Amino acid sequence: MTSFSSFKTLGVLLFPEFETLDVFGPLEMFGMLSDRLAIAMISEHGGLVQSAQGQLVHTEFHWHNAPPLDLLLVPGGMGTRKEVFNSPLLHWIKTRSEQSELTLSVCTGSTLLAKAGLLDGLKATSNKRAFNWVMEQGPQVHWVKKARWVDAGRIISSAGIAAGIDMSLYTIARLYGEALRDEVAQRAEYSVNINADLDPFVMED
Repeated sequence: MTSFSSFKTLGVLLFPEFETLDVFGPLEMFGMLSDRLAIAMISEHGGLVQSAQGQLVHTEFHWHNAPPLDLLLVPGGMGTRKEVFNSPLLHWIKTRSEQSELTLSVCTGSTLLAKAGLLDGLKATSNKRAFNWVMEQGPQVHWVKKARWVDAGRIISSAGIAAGIDMSLYTIARLYGEALRDEVAQRAEYSVNINADLDPFVMED
């Protein structure tokens, strides 16, 4: 579903060994927009999914009963090392991304978008410590190493882990305006980064 209405649905895809902050950093920001945004937690079979840090997180939807999505969030984590070979998952991501207004990836979640063919010819970024492996997953992608996030139009990717918060605030500003972004950041006591090129964690080759 492509929807440009004021009320939107954000789908958050979970898989075993997802990175905890990749999910809950963005959810802390987007979760303050309950009057504008519904959040759907989705996994292959629904139910509990264990993060890379050991937390069990409940998902109320599985792949086949998830609602139409305006936004799709794909996290990273050690689980992506396995999920890049999960053809049904990649197909689901590709299908749902193409039906959505925006797709967001955090950390190595961009490898799943790359393997699904969604990033071919586009700019994207990812976790700096895994960057060489990331580039191998998407040779047709224009990987940007020094970037906190990259806006490629319908797909926005962020660098590692905590960068997902910066990307989420950027997305809120893009969808709803800077005033609401600033309000959310203030409530979270978080310093807004408006410069996508300001990436202190880039690692030199």
